Amino acid sequence: MEIELSKMQTRLAENVFYTLSDDNQSVEMNPLIGKKISMNFGGKCQCQSCRKFLKKLFAQGFCYDCFMKSSDASPCIINPQLCEGHLGKGRDVEWEKVHHVQPHFVYLAVASALKVGVTRNTQIPTRWIDQGASYAIRIAETPYRKLAGDIEVALKECFTDKTNWQAMLKNEIGDFDLLEEKWRLEDVLPEDLAQYMCEDDEIIEINYPVLEYPKKVTSVTFDKTPLVEGTLIGIKGQYLIFDDGRVLNVRKHDGYHVEFT
Repeated sequence: MEIELSKMQTRLAENVFYTLSDDNQSVEMNPLIGKKISMNFGGKCQCQSCRKFLKKLFAQGFCYDCFMKSSDASPCIINPQLCEGHLGKGRDVEWEKVHHVQPHFVYLAVASALKVGVTRNTQIPTRWIDQGASYAIRIAETPYRKLAGDIEVALKECFTDKTNWQAMLKNEIGDFDLLEEKWRLEDVLPEDLAQYMCEDDEIIEINYPVLEYPKKVTSVTFDKTPLVEGTLIGIKGQYLIFDDGRVLNVRKHDGYHVEFT
């Protein structure tokens, strides 16, 4: 069947449950682990915003014009400290109200090293799953995105804000006391930001459907390898893991049409 790729839908369970879907169909991915799958890219891409067909996409599935103009590709999605939605500004003010002028959490997560991140309150635990985090904790809650971004920036000297995807996919996870790490931040943050520290100390543990973690990983893309096939041995984050150590980042290929068997 032909399917337009997009970020896999996830559900937190004993092991994260993954579904690959577009507007016309869906594929439950967990039952395919241990089986051979094939994805063949024929060169057809579709912008996730304007829906035009193109040969090349930018960021996570946009044509160049939408990448520069669409609210879904706003710079403050990557850099929340730049958000001006609370000031009534942005590429689309109404979109900002719905997505960014909403409660946000700052969190600590462990996918490889200990990292700090920001997400809207409705995106927990989805955001953590997409990053391949094994466990995570909320550290602060703010009324809008900009403040969460300011806290993240203030903590970048203490923690990374990036995930080492190779270590994450090899399941090389650091050992951290999240509660201890969280509450020592009260002395690190400026007083005007420390007031947003939250009392929720629940540590969320996340397990992934992986038969065996590879010792070495090699990333493949449809731009260089139009046909990707092999035995699927696991899924972590938004990556499909094959038995030969190759991994495919599904989210990186938003808008790509592939023949899936």
